[in-house]
Amino acid sequence: MSTGGKLRAGALSFGSSVVIGVASAGPAYSITATLGLIVAAVGLQTPIIVLIAFVPMLLVAIGYRELNAADPDAGTTFVWATRAFGPFLGWMSGWAIVVADLLVMASLAQVSAQYTFLLFGADGIGGDPSNPWVLSLGVAYIVAMTWIAVRGIDISARLQRLLLSIEVLMLVAFAAIALVRVALGDAGDQAITPDWSWFNPFAIDSFSTFVNATLLMVFIYWGWDSVVSVNEETVDPRHTPGRSAVVSTIALVALYIVVTMAAQAFAGVGTEGIGLANPEHVDDVLGALGAAVFGSGPVGEVLVNLLIVMVLTSAAASTQTTILPTSRTTFSMAVHGALPAVFGRVHPRWRTPTVSTIVFGALSVALYVLLDVTSGGLLVIDAVSAIGISVGFYYALTGLACVWLYRRELRTNARVALVRGVLPGLGGAMLIFATVWTGVTSWAADFGETALTLPFTDVTIDSVFLLGVGGLLLGIPLYLLTKERMPAYFRGERLDRELPVLDESRA
Repeated sequence: MSTGGKLRAGALSFGSSVVIGVASAGPAYSITATLGLIVAAVGLQTPIIVLIAFVPMLLVAIGYRELNAADPDAGTTFVWATRAFGPFLGWMSGWAIVVADLLVMASLAQVSAQYTFLLFGADGIGGDPSNPWVLSLGVAYIVAMTWIAVRGIDISARLQRLLLSIEVLMLVAFAAIALVRVALGDAGDQAITPDWSWFNPFAIDSFSTFVNATLLMVFIYWGWDSVVSVNEETVDPRHTPGRSAVVSTIALVALYIVVTMAAQAFAGVGTEGIGLANPEHVDDVLGALGAAVFGSGPVGEVLVNLLIVMVLTSAAASTQTTILPTSRTTFSMAVHGALPAVFGRVHPRWRTPTVSTIVFGALSVALYVLLDVTSGGLLVIDAVSAIGISVGFYYALTGLACVWLYRRELRTNARVALVRGVLPGLGGAMLIFATVWTGVTSWAADFGETALTLPFTDVTIDSVFLLGVGGLLLGIPLYLLTKERMPAYFRGERLDRELPVLDESRA
């Protein structure tokens, strides 16, 4: 392996880039892991939360596009936030990406393992997230996907295209059959006819619930920025990744709104039976609805198995695409002197950031095992809720960095002011507000599934706060340690405080 070598340029086309963007969000996995939690919070208003959460995603994606056009660096937010706001916020944004990706790996691995056992009829094992066999297979998935990521970005892209095809096909089939059965009156007494009132945000009785649900719903969109993280390996790295990011978010909202409405119409929002808010399957709604939607006949059994395959492949695909952006972020941090140089090593044949990839895989395994064995799997659910805090933080910094770095150009014309100022700035402001609000309110002991009472005190803190806010704050001592040992980046000597000059004729 070489130190500071170049990644494989031109390996990803526009189509492959979009595939990675959509697959990174893990549509089927994200829906099955998050939809029930949203319904339990806001009930019938879930579809409007899907749309509202999309707004800051699209606005920030525009910011990613504009920043990438001038500075296509694999470090993305880390580099841009450093240029805009200095080494501390730049380093912390890179750390936020690592924290978010580490937290989600536990859930991805667990869902992949559970659905594998369900596929082969081992319902007793697959239905128990704390089963040692589930943990063992989950670890194996992380190891396998890490190995694929090490072998090359082109192999990863081909695998993603296959897995995403299965996923989208089955989600569309699920939604279509569910909606047709509701229309025909064949869905059961719990079914609800879709209504425009589902899109009324003012029907949500608590502003705090509205904000927290919106940030949690951001989780189902999160991942499209992977296409920008692999910009150095993409055809036309200044333009293709940014365009792919915007297209990915639009494709995701179309898919999510259809599936959400179909699931809600078919199952209802009750807390019993197949109701989406039933605590028994609030973290696995598609698994609970499969047999009900497709039926128990021969065709139904085949479709149920395909649904299981869909969620399995979605989680497995997202496991791999989570590894890609994190390893590229830490690779870039090493290249720019914000992490030890060893993280910048590139394999001479596969042209991948090998050390960064392997270290992230190893840390993912360690955290997954820790979260699983300390809470019977409940901390894995809290990790999903906590992810939004880190995601909101670094997405918000990206939007705000776009405004700051292009600040001198905003008076050039109306288009520049809109796409480089107003839109990404608005998206960043929305996300920073939601992130701070959720961070503060998640302190309450009953916010998530588990809580911890501090030793020798009566103070109880929710695990969502510990994982989300605590995970981010852990970056501060790591920042200080790195600053002491590698001062050049932290003195501002490795990255300029302005964007590279952009040739507008090629933008």
